[in-house]
Order: sequence, then structure tokens, then C-alpha cells
Amino acid sequence: MSKIAQFILKILGWKIVGEFPHHVKKKLLIAAPHTSNWDFPLGILVRTAIKANVKYVGKPSLFKPPLSWVMYPLGGMPVVIKEGQSFVENVVDMYKSADEMTILIAPEGQRKKTEKFKTGFYYIANGAKVPILPVILDFAKKEFRFLDMIETHDNPKEEIPQIENLFKGVVGYRTKDSF
Repeated sequence: MSKIAQFILKILGWKIVGEFPHHVKKKLLIAAPHTSNWDFPLGILVRTAIKANVKYVGKPSLFKPPLSWVMYPLGGMPVVIKEGQSFVENVVDMYKSADEMTILIAPEGQRKKTEKFKTGFYYIANGAKVPILPVILDFAKKEFRFLDMIETHDNPKEEIPQIENLFKGVVGYRTKDSF
């Protein structure tokens, strides 16, 4: 499947730039800009091409039949909110209970142009003590770029803007929707 995915990406004109750190057992990927539903199938192709076990999370209602028949095989994991806990706390618990886990999150939290990321990704990584791997979806250059991993230091006011700056000027699917 990896060779097929690589071939499809090549036909579509997409390149994978940078290294995916397979050796790091737990990490949180953040991919931006997320401006289209096309980001998802392209992400699945990249994940398959690089042979990475990358999951994504969603609300439990997305994991009921018939949608569950697609969501689970494509790497989806429902986040069941435990009483008294937030989404972030539940994802942190998922990381803490796993030996290996890589989850991808779109930090904007939606497909529309945003000026700032939602902060949940940061608190998940910080709470679970896992590095963040920024992934740029650059539709202008047709590149998926894996940047260097980032460790959090419990300083969101300083670190979140630094992370957001990594994505400045990158063009999403809709050219007017660069971050």
C-alpha cells in the first residue's frame, strides 16, 4: 500500500519533505492550515506512504454505524468524555495509558481561516509529556512538510505564538486561506 500511496501522491504532484520520526513512540502531530475536506484524504495518503501509524480523534457520535465502518479503519479513535473531565484531559489519559501513540490534530479546530490556533493541542502535548510534530500542508508548493519536533515547557503564552509562527504565510487549499 505504501508504494501505491507514493505513486498517487506523485501523480497528484505532492512531495513529502522532512523526516517522520518513527523512533519516537508517542507524539502529537499538528497539521495546518486545515482549510478543506481534501486535507483528510491527502493526509491518509501521506500516512500510508510513510508507513506511519497516525490516528485522529473525534467525538463519539462520529463512530456509530454506518460512519464507524469508515472511521475506525482509517485510524479514528473516539474520545469519550469522562464525567468531570475535558476533551484535553481525556486525550491526555489516552496517551498515558498507551505504550505507543501518535495522534494528528488540526490546531485551528475548523476549516475556515483563523488568526490563532485553539490551545487544546498544546495542553494535550504538555499534559501527556509528548513532543509536538508540526506538519505543514502547503497547497501552493504541494508539500507535506514535517518540521522539527517541539517539546513544551509549560509556558503556553510564549510557546503557542512561536508554534503559530511556523505556519505563517502557508497557503491552504483555498489560496485566500493562508494561515
